[in-house]
Amino acid sequence: MPLLENGRLAEDRFVVVADDAPLPSDAPALIAFARLQREAEALAGRNAALGIQVASATAPEDIAPFLDRVALVVVEFPKFRDGRGFSIGRALRERYGYTGEIRAVGHVLPDQHAFLLRCGFTAVAVPDGADLAPWAAALGRFRVAYQAGMDAATPVSLLRRRMALSRALG
Repeated sequence: MPLLENGRLAEDRFVVVADDAPLPSDAPALIAFARLQREAEALAGRNAALGIQVASATAPEDIAPFLDRVALVVVEFPKFRDGRGFSIGRALRERYGYTGEIRAVGHVLPDQHAFLLRCGFTAVAVPDGADLAPWAAALGRFRVAYQAGMDAATPVSLLRRRMALSRALG
C-alpha cells in the first residue's frame, strides 16, 4: 500500500512480520501489538526499529508503557465511521508525549486525511491503485479549525480573540 505523508508519497521502510515469523535482525519490523506484549522482554534489546499495529479498540493507556520501544504505531480503522483511531492518535501525542510516527490503515477516506493530521497522525496507508489526487486535495479543503490540534492550524476561537484585541487597541 502506498503511504502518504502530508499528501505526498513516502517510502514504507517497515517490513510486516507475521506473529509466527522471525524478525529481521537489521530491518525495521512491524508486528502486532499482542506480539509485543507477549515477547516484550525478548524484544527489549532489539537494535533495529520496531513498529506495532493496534486495533481501534486498543486503549491508549495499554500502549503507553511500550512507546519508548517503538518508532511506529499503526492504528487500524475497521470502518470509516469508527472514530476511535482518531482518539488513539491524539492521546498518544498529547497525554503520553509520543513523538514517533503514527500511521492510519484500513477504511480511511480522503476527507479524513486533514483530521488525521490534526490528531497527530503522520501518515496514511492508501489502497493500491487509489487515485492520490483526492487525498492531496483534501488537505487544503479546510483552512479553519474549531479546536486546537496537533497541526499548525489556528482555531477560530483564537482568531476571534485576536480580532477583538486588535479592534480594542485601535
